Amino acid sequence: MNSEDLKIGWIGLGKMGKPMSEQLIRAGYTLQVYNRSKEKEAVLKKEGASSASSPKELLEQTDVVFLMVSDDSATHEIFSGKNGLLKADVSNKIIINMSTVSPEISREMARELANNGNHYLDAPVSGSVKQAQEASLVIIAGGEKAIFEKVRPLLETIGKKAVFIGETGTGNLTKLAVNTYLGIITQGLAEVIHFSREKGVNTGDLLEIINNSALGSPFIKIKGDAVLQENYEAAFTLNHLTKDLGLAVDAGMNTPLGKLAFETFRNAEPDLGKEDVIAIIKKL
Repeated sequence: MNSEDLKIGWIGLGKMGKPMSEQLIRAGYTLQVYNRSKEKEAVLKKEGASSASSPKELLEQTDVVFLMVSDDSATHEIFSGKNGLLKADVSNKIIINMSTVSPEISREMARELANNGNHYLDAPVSGSVKQAQEASLVIIAGGEKAIFEKVRPLLETIGKKAVFIGETGTGNLTKLAVNTYLGIITQGLAEVIHFSREKGVNTGDLLEIINNSALGSPFIKIKGDAVLQENYEAAFTLNHLTKDLGLAVDAGMNTPLGKLAFETFRNAEPDLGKEDVIAIIKKL
C-alpha cells in the first residue's frame, strides 16, 4: 500500500497536535481523530476529518495512528487504558508517537504492539507551534528502518526533515539531548540579559549585538524579542521543558550544565510553569 492510500488516525489535538494534524488534511490524506476534550475535534471535523470514540476504535479503522500527547502518563493511558490502543485486535498497524516521552515507555509500548504484529516509531519533533503551523518541524525517529521509510512521506508532510536515528527509544533520547541544549541556551540568554540590565546596559542594544554576531540564531531572536516586549505567552511552556529536562536526567544526563538547568527550571515551575520557557528570567 502506498503512503497516499493509508488511512491516518491522530490522537492529541493540543497546541502542537492540531496544526500538525492539519498538515495531513491539507495534503489530502484521510484523517480520523480522537481527543479526550471533544470540543477540540470540532475544528478538525470542519476541515474534513472524522472522529473516533476511543483510541481502540481509531486503530481499528485506520492504518497509521499518530500520538501527540503531553507525557509518559498520557501515553500509557492511550495505550493501556479502557478502550486503549492495545485493546484493539489488529495486526500490521503503525503507531507513531511524536510526544516527548521517555525511551523506556517507547520500548515498553513497542514490545506490547509487536506481540500482535504491530509496529511503533518514536518520532518526537524539534520545533514549536510556529514550526508546526509552517510544517517546518524536524522529526527525530527511532524504531524499524523499514517502517520509517514506509511512513517517511507522512513525516515529511508534517515537517521539513525527518531523520532516522536508530532502534526504538533513540529518537526519544536524541530529543531529550536537544531539549537539554534548549534549556541551557534559554537559561544562558536569561542570565546575560539579567546581568547586563544590572550593569545598566540596554537590553535592545545587547540583543542587537548578539543577533548580528556568530552567536545569533532564530531562537535567540524570538526569545529576545519576547523579553523586550515582556510577552511570556507560551509557545513552549516552562513546565514541559522542566519535564523534558527531568526525563534527560532520569535517562542518565549527569553533566554540570544540564543538571543545573533542570534545577533552575524545576524551582521556577510552581510559579511560572504555564508561561513560556524564557519566563525563567523572572526567577533570576
